[in-house]
Parts: sequence; C-alpha cells; structure tokens
Amino acid sequence: MDHLKELRDFPLLKKIKDEDLKILGELLQVRKFQAGENIITEGDTGSEMYILTEGTVDIIKTTVFGDKFVVATLEAKMHAVFGEMAMVDNDKRSATVKAKSPCTTLSIDHLSFEKFCDEHPQSGVELLRLISINLVRNIRTENNNLKMVYQALIEEIEMG
Repeated sequence: MDHLKELRDFPLLKKIKDEDLKILGELLQVRKFQAGENIITEGDTGSEMYILTEGTVDIIKTTVFGDKFVVATLEAKMHAVFGEMAMVDNDKRSATVKAKSPCTTLSIDHLSFEKFCDEHPQSGVELLRLISINLVRNIRTENNNLKMVYQALIEEIEMG
C-alpha cells in the first residue's frame, strides 16, 4: 500500500528520502480501532509503533492506587505517533492508548523497524534520532509533572 503522500506530512518522517519512505510505507500495516478500544494497554509488552492517521486517542496512566487519568489527547491532525518506545526497548507499555473515536493507524513492529534500519542506515539513523528527540521531550514533560506533584505534596505536608 502506498502511504508516501500521507507519511510525508509527519514530522517524524520529514527527512527520510522518498525511496526509503516508500519502502517504509510498504512495511506499515493499516490498523482500525473502534471508539473505546485499547490500542495499547499499560503493562503489556509492546513491539509496535503507531502513526495516527484518522481519529482521536487518549493517553491514560494508572496511579499506584489503580486510578486512571488522561494525561494527553492526541488527534490525527497533530500528526501523532505513539508507542515509539517499543522501537527502542521492546518492553512493557508505559501507558494505555485508547481510541476516543474510530481510529485508523499505520503500525510497524520492532523487527520490521530494525530490518528497515539495517537495510537503510541513513534513514534509520534519522528515524532513531527523531524518536529520541520525541522521547527526551516526553521525559522533560514527565520531569516537570513530577516537580509539580512534589511541590504540591510539600505544600500539603507544610499546611498540616
């Protein structure tokens, strides 16, 4: 399936050469999800990254007490990519991603991604660099969130 035009709009893929992007597009699987369906479930082992092409998803985290809360809402028009940590570590999912509306994604599994990077090293390095930037941005956001929670906790303790 040719996703070249659609993929070219995604910032994660802007610097990938057209011929490599075409090959990457052939590795992507179209996946459809209904509203309310989990695309990714926190704690499950993951091996796929998703590119959201239609719809809206909620990113949901679970507290240590089992309470669930939405930390972000992503829309297709944002050129959202999620599950990218699986391309790096193939480990347990750190959040649940739930379809808020009917969604269409393009997904790639860890092994196909690695094969693409091995066969197209220049594009692979660029993809990994951009995924790293995304992950670092997420870590900075989480650090700021932790700082706010810590500050609120200190204030609560000081107030008695």
